[in-house]
Amino acid sequence: MKFSILSKGDKKSNEIRSKIKNYLTEFQLEYNEDEPDLAISVGGDGTLLEAFHTYVHRLDKTAFIGIHTGHLGFYADWMPEELEKLIIEIAKTPFQVVEYPLLEVTIRPKSGGEEDRYLALNECTIKTSEGSVVMDIEIKGDHFETFRGDGLCVSTPSGSTAYNKALGGAILHPSLEAFQVAEMASINNRVFRTIGSPLILPSHHTCMFKPKHDRSFLFTIDHITRTYSDVKSIQCRVAEEKVRFARFRPFPFWKRVHDSFVADDYTD
Repeated sequence: MKFSILSKGDKKSNEIRSKIKNYLTEFQLEYNEDEPDLAISVGGDGTLLEAFHTYVHRLDKTAFIGIHTGHLGFYADWMPEELEKLIIEIAKTPFQVVEYPLLEVTIRPKSGGEEDRYLALNECTIKTSEGSVVMDIEIKGDHFETFRGDGLCVSTPSGSTAYNKALGGAILHPSLEAFQVAEMASINNRVFRTIGSPLILPSHHTCMFKPKHDRSFLFTIDHITRTYSDVKSIQCRVAEEKVRFARFRPFPFWKRVHDSFVADDYTD
């Protein structure tokens, strides 16, 4: 099996990275940064997001697993003190694969040029530095509302515990084939009227955002930031691709939610 390791870059993470690489190569596994079967993230959820975008072009071939060296993560679910156990599992045990849905974001220019397509593991956000974000929102081709406010956050189920939660969005189990649209400080008056609640859309629905005014928009795709002007539309839907996580043991999603946000004794 081929593997790669991405480190957060701090001393602790780099030391763990070196140990994993040395031990797994002793077990006759091949270190390959270009075409890994397993991408190991050492750090936090941000490091795993970086790993995801590093191998976003080969999601059907690369699975991900994370070791967290900071706070408990939703993606990095192994702890440093479990390193020896994890190394033996990787070397000796075929891993199970858990697949989660992704968000597809397509940005189309008014000029009719080439559109840009992104995949997000957590979310896409849309903001502007030129006043308020003003957009018509269409669902399945029908006008739903005209939004005016600070911005919009479109998240995956696995990303629903991140920025989406801070905006008052719902927490979705990551196995659900859906995506969520949450508002950032919407303005409601006689001209602009929004639903004021997060929208959860199924995989067969497409959501389209159409700017009402010419201006520059700031997009984030997970940890990646892009600026666009001349935007005709932003299309969001559940992607055909999925992210694959390697599992060597059960790690219930609701336990992760509990441990991160409630933090007392958890019982089934």
